[in-house]
Amino acid sequence: MADVTSQINSVQRKLGKRVVEAGEAVTATVSQVYDTGIDDLWNACTDPERIPRWFLPVSGDLRAGGKYQLEGNAGGTVERCDPPKSFAATWEYGGDVSWIEVRLSPEADGRTRFELDHTAIPNEHWNQFGPGAVGIGWDMMLNGLALHLASGEAADPEAAMAWMTSEEGVRFMTLSNEAWYEADVANGTGADTARTRADATLAAYTASPES
Repeated sequence: MADVTSQINSVQRKLGKRVVEAGEAVTATVSQVYDTGIDDLWNACTDPERIPRWFLPVSGDLRAGGKYQLEGNAGGTVERCDPPKSFAATWEYGGDVSWIEVRLSPEADGRTRFELDHTAIPNEHWNQFGPGAVGIGWDMMLNGLALHLASGEAADPEAAMAWMTSEEGVRFMTLSNEAWYEADVANGTGADTARTRADATLAAYTASPES
């Protein structure tokens, strides 16, 4: 596994507001620069045979207008695709619909920046848990992508699950959660409210399966 502190510090996180057709929404943005070219990063993010090596198995039609489904997670419709620069899709999970957009841009040193927006209408779940509820998951996704690009190997799902409950995995989630707490405050949420939400999020992520 990558160094936890280094990986957490490699990611930029921010929150913002935007208006969508369904109303006023909040956008969580994560960004990281990877040591690979834009074509390779685009392939890693869009090839259905490669995506499971660092994220989740995916099925469906990964073209504009096509439907996709991530195993045990979200599905939706690919709304736009502009290779190798960007794609956008709905993110449908648990009866809720939100939206993701991925943008890739070359850096001056030959590396490539990955940036993802996740836009959602605030609901009861958001009010209770805040941005860390999705943010920790996206941080783990970025970590998986970093490990894959560095090694070229596929992730071991059993090892990944074991890592999440390890001391290192819990530390990763704790640091990620703290970073999202800071982003929540920077976006205008009161510190006490943001702390309550962050504490609830971390407790949910680190709860024992038997509890």
